[in-house]
Amino acid sequence: MKYHFVFSIALLAFALNTFSQTSFSYGNDSFAGKYYEVRGIKMYCEVYGSGMPLLMIHGNGGSIKSFKNNIAYFAQRYKVIALDSRAQGKTIDNKDSLSFEMMADDEAAFLDVLHIDSAYILGWSDGGINALLLAIRHPGKVIKLASTGANLWPDSTGISPGYWRSEKKKFDTTNTSKFTTQRVKNDWKLFLLDWLQPNIPLNSLKSIKCPSLIIGGDHDLIPVEHTVQIYKNIPNAYLWILPNSGHGTLRDHADDFNKQVDSFFFNPFHKR
Repeated sequence: MKYHFVFSIALLAFALNTFSQTSFSYGNDSFAGKYYEVRGIKMYCEVYGSGMPLLMIHGNGGSIKSFKNNIAYFAQRYKVIALDSRAQGKTIDNKDSLSFEMMADDEAAFLDVLHIDSAYILGWSDGGINALLLAIRHPGKVIKLASTGANLWPDSTGISPGYWRSEKKKFDTTNTSKFTTQRVKNDWKLFLLDWLQPNIPLNSLKSIKCPSLIIGGDHDLIPVEHTVQIYKNIPNAYLWILPNSGHGTLRDHADDFNKQVDSFFFNPFHKR
């Protein structure tokens, strides 16, 4: 009977763990998800695991689902807090304006609402930009940050022109008839966000004091030279360029990505 009980508990734990790692549940998990009042909007987030807090911030037009290959791994050691940014995923914002500074301030206020003094930060693409701005504008909120696929400005030295050709196709008028007015408004707002922003002075990175891991792919839509510039201007930073990788470093090379970022967060920073 004792062994039968132990086996049943182990089987239940396995089933629950398997369910928690099922990608379709991320971003739509009724057990882990909750809305919070943050700066005039209802911000949606999901929390997994326990330990030191780790805030995950997705890219433009994305959601918590963007981290479907990462959450389960990090939840073994951290309290993973994955959020839907303003006007994206389940976080609704009907206002006309949107900026990276606004989102960074949202994230700082969001941590306050959760009574979290500071957290590790993992940001991808626009989320990587938010991570940098969070460290610039609210330095006390960031223990360490890992930023992948971020840019500081929107011209061709900061982002590949090919990105805009693909993005503009989303706004072909023949494809918008099925969209609601609000959907068009939000998509246009998100398009303009990356078209006109960010506008982060290079020297402002020098104010980032927390250890930082700056990441990019060798075939990223962010030029490698731009990623290197970001790394060189942060006082306490490591650089990691993934070979044979595009923009989706944390998705296309999930195993290596998870292990390296975890090692960076866990181990003491040594300036080289």
